[in-house]
Amino acid sequence: MKRSFFLSFTVVVFMLGVLLGFQLRGTNAGNTAAPGDREQKLAMEKKSLVEDLYEMQLEITDLSTKLDQAGIGQIEAEEALRLELAKIKRFAGLSQVSGPGVELIIQSRPGQVEPGPGRAQQNITDQHLLKIVNELYCAGSEAVAINGQRITAVSEVRLAGSHINVNGAPLSPPYHIIAIGDASALKGRLELKEGLADYLNECGISVEVLEKSEVVVPAFTYELYYEYANIVKDN
Repeated sequence: MKRSFFLSFTVVVFMLGVLLGFQLRGTNAGNTAAPGDREQKLAMEKKSLVEDLYEMQLEITDLSTKLDQAGIGQIEAEEALRLELAKIKRFAGLSQVSGPGVELIIQSRPGQVEPGPGRAQQNITDQHLLKIVNELYCAGSEAVAINGQRITAVSEVRLAGSHINVNGAPLSPPYHIIAIGDASALKGRLELKEGLADYLNECGISVEVLEKSEVVVPAFTYELYYEYANIVKDN
């Protein structure tokens, strides 16, 4: 809008200069008997107007250049902000991510619990799942989800009756845990001798670790808000 204004302004000024030139020519033609000092004065005024017009054209060109540069700067700033926002969302778990990693299938070994409603998961507790999540993060995992629930800094993993709640959603076995990272490193860390898999096996819990060339970890879909915490501004 600003650029079109300046271009329109240039055209108007140019037209005024042309009209003034014709007017001066007509004045000179119609006043052949005008004194020489009048002709000289009109010529000086015309020269001054032409110089002013030229300076205004230079100023308009300079302003147009500055507007173009400002536009480029704004585009670069918007792109930088977009990339920074995407990075923040990725680290906060607010965006779906994909990459190499592992899939864990956690379930009770046959015969470890008595059959019946709500019995199948009694020997798998929230503490077992938390140990697995912590071990995955310690091994370099960049994103983790349990049965489709993204684990973030505000996620809860806790026993609730006959289920384990993750992000407030009740989950039941078998538990499928997806983690993105170096697949071989994650699998090796979990299957260390006398490591976490051996510990869970002693608890009657089966742990199957599958290396994957690509897995997808969903985004954290619950609304985040702060009621009491406020940002502390720098001095």
